[in-house]
Amino acid sequence: MSSTPHTLRLDAEALYTNLLDGVRRLVTADTTLVGVWSGGAWLAERLARDLGLSTPHGVISSALHRDDFGSRGMSSTKGATHLPFEVEGRHILLIDDVLYTGRTTRAVINELFDFGRPASVTLAVLVDRGGRQLPIEPAYSAARISLPADERVSLD
Repeated sequence: MSSTPHTLRLDAEALYTNLLDGVRRLVTADTTLVGVWSGGAWLAERLARDLGLSTPHGVISSALHRDDFGSRGMSSTKGATHLPFEVEGRHILLIDDVLYTGRTTRAVINELFDFGRPASVTLAVLVDRGGRQLPIEPAYSAARISLPADERVSLD
């Protein structure tokens, strides 16, 4: 008898409002938003608009730096990295939807450094679901939950 994994459904719009308030406190005149493909990309775009930021936001992919590349293979180029600014010396606010093991965050930081050396990198996420395998911690998360490894998060 097999059991199907459970999915915890969260209200993405309510969480977004919370994230917007938290990110507002982290953003300075020198901050540039970079969204992690795919969930963080739409968040960074919306945050940049709602915060009225004048600097362009970027999108970053973890595809080229994943530690599970051998088992996953190459993903499509649809989520390719697009950073319409110089990374060197920038204060980057990395935005993602769900933080779990920290492996995607590690991969996108490696990708970011391929483009230059930022002055700082700060992480903000919509949901921190625990279960970290690497020493990565967000400066802000709209929600912190604890789920067993066989359960999923769905943002509705």
